[in-house]
Amino acid sequence: MKKFFKILAILFFVAGVSIGGYAYYLYGSAKDAVNQMHEKVETDNLKPVVTGNKEELKSISILLLGVDERRGDSGRSDTIISITVNPKENKMLMFSIPRDTRTEIIGKGKDDKINHAYAFGGTQMAMDTVENFLDTSIDYYVKVNMESFKQIVDAVGGVEVTNNRAFKVEQYSFPLGTQELNGNEALAYTRMRYDDPKGDLGRNDRQRQVITSIIDKGARVSSITKFDNILDILGDNVKTNMTFQEMKDIQKNYKEARHNIESTEIKSSGKMIGGTYYGIVEDMEKERVQTLLREYLNNR
Repeated sequence: MKKFFKILAILFFVAGVSIGGYAYYLYGSAKDAVNQMHEKVETDNLKPVVTGNKEELKSISILLLGVDERRGDSGRSDTIISITVNPKENKMLMFSIPRDTRTEIIGKGKDDKINHAYAFGGTQMAMDTVENFLDTSIDYYVKVNMESFKQIVDAVGGVEVTNNRAFKVEQYSFPLGTQELNGNEALAYTRMRYDDPKGDLGRNDRQRQVITSIIDKGARVSSITKFDNILDILGDNVKTNMTFQEMKDIQKNYKEARHNIESTEIKSSGKMIGGTYYGIVEDMEKERVQTLLREYLNNR
């Protein structure tokens, strides 16, 4: 469910490999995998400049969707994460949009939970709806099928997290402090929310920890021997509108921003409307988040 983040990092990492004979082989394999993953979306926005001199580079915005898709089901985006990268200041903004957030579903003509946009109209409607909610354009998306999550975590050798609240879920126990998690453990760690006083916000915190860990591992050349397995997993479970060349350029020119990641929480209040629970985000809170986004996108 939180796999998309890892994917993005892995994509950047895979795209950046270009050393030696084995790397040359991986380059071709990565290109084939990315071609399999590529999926266009309709937009009137021009792509930002992601290559050239640092002065020419533009900030980019990325939407990460963790999607639960099963046979006979259109699927739903259980995880929605916005990532904005400013290459000139080498900083990154990452935050989750609570899936119960009530907002206008663009193309559907009604207000509903933001995660229903994907069920109604796939990636296109999800992107259009998030753009409207955040009042900003989205350059790229990375959509990951939740079924690949455990495989990807294991393929990169696990993830490191720092847990600030000891808890047990299913057959797993997570003590306080820093710990290494395998795929099954990471999935359980990021899913828990009912026993967390912060609810979805606490789960979102744990998701961002896992994303950050994957991004960090994705930038280490020590993971190179795992690429074959990773590429197989990605090709079957990831869709993105990034081209192979864009991935290489982003890996090369934006990767340092991973050392300076800022996060925020979108605050909402729960409300029952027509028998359905929604998260209501007040206008002032939306304006706060939109202003923060504009600060990271100030060179577009």
